Formats: sequence, C-alpha cells, structure tokens
Amino acid sequence: MNEQTFSLQSFSSSESFPHLKITGNISRNVNQLTISYNLGGDLKEIAIAPTSNAPSRKHKLWEDTCFEFFLGIKNSARYWEFNLSPAGHWNVYRFDGYRQGMQEETAFEKLPFSVQNQTDALVLALDVDLDQIVSANQAIEISITTVIKHKDGEVTYWALTHRSEEADFHLRDSFIVKL
Repeated sequence: MNEQTFSLQSFSSSESFPHLKITGNISRNVNQLTISYNLGGDLKEIAIAPTSNAPSRKHKLWEDTCFEFFLGIKNSARYWEFNLSPAGHWNVYRFDGYRQGMQEETAFEKLPFSVQNQTDALVLALDVDLDQIVSANQAIEISITTVIKHKDGEVTYWALTHRSEEADFHLRDSFIVKL
C-alpha cells in the first residue's frame, strides 16, 4: 500500500482567510482508493451545507464548498473528476481529454463517504473501489483539490499545486500524486 499525506494551498494570494488549513491522506491498496480531507481552523466563516438525510448524485457541487480530486491513468488523456459535498451529495464525471467530452460516470451508482463536522474541523473520508474505471495494474495520477465558499460569497480554490495564472484543477500537470 502506498500512502501519502497532503496539504493544500489556496490559489488566491489574498490572506482574507489565513486561519484555514486543508490536510489529509491518500492511499491505494490494490484498487481501493482511500482519501481523507481535514479542513481545520476557524470554520464559522465558511459556508458548509448541513448533512442531508438523503444524499444523492448532484450537479455543480463545485459552486459551494466541495472536496474534489481528479484521477487520470498514466499516459492517457482520459480522467475523472470526483466531487464530494459536506452535505453527503456527490458526483463523478469522466473526461476524454482536457475539459473535453464531460459526462457523468455511470460506473458509480453511489459514492458513500463519511463527514464529521466538528467545532474547529470538518473531516471527510472516502473509500472507493476503482475496479469499475481502472485496472489494479494501471498507474494512476491524482490531483487533490477543494473549493471553499465563504459566507460572504467569496470562493477560494485549494490544490496541491497551481500550475496556471488562473485556478484550473483540470490541468494534467497538476496531477502530481502517483499511485
């Protein structure tokens, strides 16, 4: 099993929310991918949707606070975008190439994950079987990202690395976690 810890950086150079920190762990054991995010700090200024009693697949989760990761197969243009809302809603999209051919990935009928909302931290953890989209012997590359929406409407974009003059999570050279 290959496990890595991570710490995300905000794209914005503004220090309007200096007390936030996003860290976590990611690992792959055969073809089980486990990822956990820890959003820590002063969360009272963050718009965090309450937990839904009926979490479901939803579109445009990135318009609000949303934990994301992008997964590609090494040496292939194809990649997937996973969106996880603190409310429990989710979606997975498949792309044929950079922002091309976006469609819902129907291989996943549900994407169960846990959310723990604490006073000074929000912890989200997902354990997903990748067999439906990649084989266990294929090397994968991942970009770990988060969108944070503040109660005043400001949105900040967090990632392991920012490789463009604008926040762009789809850039393949930002898929820097190799598993």
